[in-house]
Amino acid sequence: MIYYERGSASTSISDAELRAGLAQAFKAIGPRRRVLAVPPDFTRFHSRAGRITEIAWQHYGAALTDVLPATGTHFEVTDAEKRAMFGEVPRELFRVHRWKESLETLGRVPAEFIQEVSEGALSFDWPAQVDTLVARGGHDLVLSIGQVVPHEVIGMAGHMKNLFIGTGGAEAIHKSHYLGAVYGMERMMGRADTPVRAVLDHASALFAGGLPVVHVLTVVGREPDGTLALKGLFVGDDRQTFTRAAALSREVNVQLLDEPLQKVVVYLDPGEFKSTWLGNKSIYRTRMAIADGGELIVLAPGVRQFGEDPGIDALIRRYGYFTTPRILDLVRQNADLQQNLSVAAHLIHGSSEERFSITYCPAGLTRGQVENAGFRWADLAQMSRRYDPARLHDGWNECGGERIYYISNPATGLWASRARFT
Repeated sequence: MIYYERGSASTSISDAELRAGLAQAFKAIGPRRRVLAVPPDFTRFHSRAGRITEIAWQHYGAALTDVLPATGTHFEVTDAEKRAMFGEVPRELFRVHRWKESLETLGRVPAEFIQEVSEGALSFDWPAQVDTLVARGGHDLVLSIGQVVPHEVIGMAGHMKNLFIGTGGAEAIHKSHYLGAVYGMERMMGRADTPVRAVLDHASALFAGGLPVVHVLTVVGREPDGTLALKGLFVGDDRQTFTRAAALSREVNVQLLDEPLQKVVVYLDPGEFKSTWLGNKSIYRTRMAIADGGELIVLAPGVRQFGEDPGIDALIRRYGYFTTPRILDLVRQNADLQQNLSVAAHLIHGSSEERFSITYCPAGLTRGQVENAGFRWADLAQMSRRYDPARLHDGWNECGGERIYYISNPATGLWASRARFT
């Protein structure tokens, strides 16, 4: 059931209204003796999940015993990030998800189901995995807190992705990412019903009935002045909660353009984007908007590596970002990619399919490293002078006689030409 619902593209939710809405939802849920909060990590800083976690701690008090950020393959949340995102939540409540250990497999979705939803492209089973703390922590409420926003792997982030992927294990993450990549990212982004979502829904119906999960879902969008605002809050324990949030996200976060873009400049906030693993949102959130023969320039002052895990980083450096057919061939030929299918998926996601050029301007990667990975390279300082983020605003800009389209944070939405988003 839906415990609380509020959302509109034309209005925003203040902090006081957020607190009041959560109080109403928590009252409807009823008292609990042991609560686990599962928010996203710092890469979803703007989701308001940190503030929601803080309000939940203030409401439940000592009954909120654990906070488990759903990091998936990402870096562990640092103390500085905890202070910035989660406010006064006590540091001793935070736990660390280990995506290669401390897992509980609830069951396996059969290969026949994967074959059906992938339209025959793949045939493997899929493990429904969660962190042991989620499955065996003795909690009578698991608050799964997350933002619904267009996503390259599943179409729309949120709902059971937060648990099955965010607190899942290597096999679950690898296979789900690969399924999305092989099926086709552009067929899924910005859509609530996709093959990967179908797998998670199926696993949830079969195996997660015993978990006391309530989803707290936000939708965040930009106001006319460019600032980010909370546009929706949805709290419930069913699929309909996600469906409602996804409908608002599609309205708020999908920017449809009348014409393809010839030149796009994307800025990656150094506090949020430290690797191409995350920074490639600049590519896959814009690829449906960029014209054939167009150019994407990525200003990346915080990017100093490719992967957020040493093994993943090494694989990206070894194989690089190239076309889907080439990556699929590499998977067939190389055991290390077969054992790390999420990396193969990521390499596909980071390719323009040779349709437009990608110029990366990172602070901490050399020209040789960037070019070996399949991108063009340009000097960050020089490009930042030409395309100064402090002077640009989201949308169309004139820069030294050039007409460019600027995006200050690719994580906040999806950009597409109307012809490509059908």
